[in-house]
Amino acid sequence: MRLAEKTAIVTGAASGFGAGIARRFAAEGAAVMVADVNAGGASALADEIGGLAQGVDVSDAASVAAMAAAARAAWGRIDILVNNAGITHLPKPMEDVTEEEFDRVFAVNAKSVYLTAREVVPMMKAAGRGAILNVASTAGVSPRPRLNWYNASKGWMITATRAMAIELAPFGIRVNALNPVAGETPLLKSFMGEDTPEMRAKFLATIPLGRFSTPEDMGSAALYLCSDEASMVTGVAMEVDGGRCI
Repeated sequence: MRLAEKTAIVTGAASGFGAGIARRFAAEGAAVMVADVNAGGASALADEIGGLAQGVDVSDAASVAAMAAAARAAWGRIDILVNNAGITHLPKPMEDVTEEEFDRVFAVNAKSVYLTAREVVPMMKAAGRGAILNVASTAGVSPRPRLNWYNASKGWMITATRAMAIELAPFGIRVNALNPVAGETPLLKSFMGEDTPEMRAKFLATIPLGRFSTPEDMGSAALYLCSDEASMVTGVAMEVDGGRCI
């Protein structure tokens, strides 16, 4: 029960890595808000783990404000925020990515971190404590070709994590990031362009441990960084990548 009596918002939590994090947090004693643009999926997982469900578009200011208000109404505070929601554009030459695709990637992967911080940081400052975890990617450290603007959005997230950590440290708020390699999530097909045995083999050949990240891998790493065991850890971008970035 490493998160006993803690409260946590996890965005993009209806599936994939977010679901793995939400399940692990709940198993370790946290009260969890399962927040996702897929409101039905959020409700199903919240019912499973005994949490709260919240439909949210993390790129929309009003929607994020409503999410924070719902958490405040339910708990009176927010101890942990996990910015996990993310999207990508399909693999293609950088100049062929449309402006609409570019704007959507940065709205969901980057602007969302600003919007959630604007709502949650004041509550954490008032409490004198808090943990924020941004789910970035190995793409922000060791970019793959043809995913240029997705890579850039995750590099932005890593820099934002470090900037947030240094500014918020005096208030007792820790900010860290996770850099997963591609995993068995709804985004896998989008990263590869097509989900075939050949494409999977090509991806796996770049991961020394020879497998994809799993939601359970991410849940374990997120648990450590958001627990009091990591009370001296801030500004870290931890790779959970099977050696991909070595």
